[in-house]
Amino acid sequence: MASLKVPASVPLPEEDAEQLQKAFKGWGTNERMIISILAHRNAEQRSFIRAVYAANYNKDLLKELDKELSGDFERAVMLWTLEPAERDAYLAKESTKMFTKDNWVLVEIACTRSSLEFFKAKQAYQVRYKTSIEEDVAYHTSGDVRKLLVPLVSTFRYDGDEVNMMIAKSEAKILHEKMEAKDYNDGDLIRILTTRSKAQISATLNHFKNKFGTSITKYLKEDSDNEYVQLLKAVIKCLTYPEKYFEKVLRQAINKMGTDEWGLTRVVTTRAELDMERIKEEYLRRNSVPLDRAIAKDTHGDYEDILLALIGHGHA
Repeated sequence: MASLKVPASVPLPEEDAEQLQKAFKGWGTNERMIISILAHRNAEQRSFIRAVYAANYNKDLLKELDKELSGDFERAVMLWTLEPAERDAYLAKESTKMFTKDNWVLVEIACTRSSLEFFKAKQAYQVRYKTSIEEDVAYHTSGDVRKLLVPLVSTFRYDGDEVNMMIAKSEAKILHEKMEAKDYNDGDLIRILTTRSKAQISATLNHFKNKFGTSITKYLKEDSDNEYVQLLKAVIKCLTYPEKYFEKVLRQAINKMGTDEWGLTRVVTTRAELDMERIKEEYLRRNSVPLDRAIAKDTHGDYEDILLALIGHGHA
């Protein structure tokens, strides 16, 4: 394996670990130091810092952070410091628990990660919780929601760009028939959305729109007070335009009576290294306000500082 080339401007993991150790010492924690280090390191660098911290101080960095920090700031730092697969495993587990149940998060993880990323998340889930995502989702859901989510979290999609236009045309026709009949829980519809590659689904939905003059989500709008139909819409959006899906989560998180910090933290920490620039563009286009300004208006203190550092992370 090639060794990671750390840019000259980034301190070595040993130095970062030492600075973090200092940040925990003395009267009160130095939150600014924690943000200045962790918010400006990529996933691989953060992983090195954790390993070095454990080796040099015989302590788990995550446990130290948990001990020293609190509230929304703690949650943001912890989620960010986890490796992506561990983070997804944690989020998926939270989504199947009784009091934090959130089927949308399961859709997010299953549909916006690459097949390999999702596979690694499922492995991390098994290691940490001694059960599988599949069995937990099956146990905690029922009816149509279970019928959709179990195959969705069981899938290993083809990740490439190859598209079969014959299949796209025939499956667009199938989807149209199901939409016309409002047969939203049909087995074929679920099979197409849970097994086809993202490229194939995009080709099918483009053909659907061209041939039938309207998008598939327009059909689903009429019944959008139904949780299952809303999840179906979320699946389609996450597979085809994830930035539009995440913009909506952020908009709803920020514009609520009282901020939905959980949603805000989740999107920022999971997308900062992936497509945050596209999400910011979409947010500005949709709301005529830059995302950083919306976050600054709605949050404060260390929590605000880490979120703003992470959404500017691409420029760090």
